[in-house]
Amino acid sequence: MNILVLLKQTFDTEERIVIENNEINEEGVEFVINPYDEYAVEEAILQREQHGGEITVITVGPERAESALRTALAMGADKGIVIEQEGEADEYTISKLIAAAVKNESFDLLIGGNMAVDSGSGQVAVRVAEELGIAHVSAITKLATKGEKVTIERDAEGDIEVIETNLPVLVTAQQGLNEPRYPSLPGIMKAKKKPLTRLSTDDLDAYEPAAPRTKVIQQYTPEKKQAGRMLEGEIKEQVKELAQLLRMEAKVV
Repeated sequence: MNILVLLKQTFDTEERIVIENNEINEEGVEFVINPYDEYAVEEAILQREQHGGEITVITVGPERAESALRTALAMGADKGIVIEQEGEADEYTISKLIAAAVKNESFDLLIGGNMAVDSGSGQVAVRVAEELGIAHVSAITKLATKGEKVTIERDAEGDIEVIETNLPVLVTAQQGLNEPRYPSLPGIMKAKKKPLTRLSTDDLDAYEPAAPRTKVIQQYTPEKKQAGRMLEGEIKEQVKELAQLLRMEAKVV
């Protein structure tokens, strides 16, 4: 079974976000594999252990994105592809790049994270499936393959939905699908020797330049939460005070 994992490098979730001149300041920031993509890498490894085959991880981004692929290779993936992309890009552009890079390859199973923790859009994987003309199932919590048949369980607003389809298929991993492994020291050493291909947009014959369809107008951090206020006195007086506060301070009535 040939498996492709879509991977994104994101901020460490413990990092403090600093915005300067309407852009996120990346100075001194630690970058990691998008947490949802870790489930995708782990599931690819589990599927390979059952059915054999090869795992390719692919990412789009600046030069630093290579470190995320190296981590996936240390976890157990076989080879990686970095599509170097500097400057403005959105989910539409990124999906076009990935699809162009793998269009002539034969993958049975494609796996991505349910969403990225930075943008939270959950669009790239869906768009890649559409570009490649294959089935897509999102937010999966269980995956079983037998021959060409695939049985999938997915989160459906607190319930479980069971779906059957055929390979090839693209799925996105939800928390609970598995427990991602940590890269071992031998795995880290082996990852340094595993093949990693760097591609530019000029290397992608199937890629037609695609301008972003969306644009970030403004970025800002949320206001600090204020402590709650306790109202005292008779219920009747509390109601009056609450109505006054909602109107004059909160300005919601």
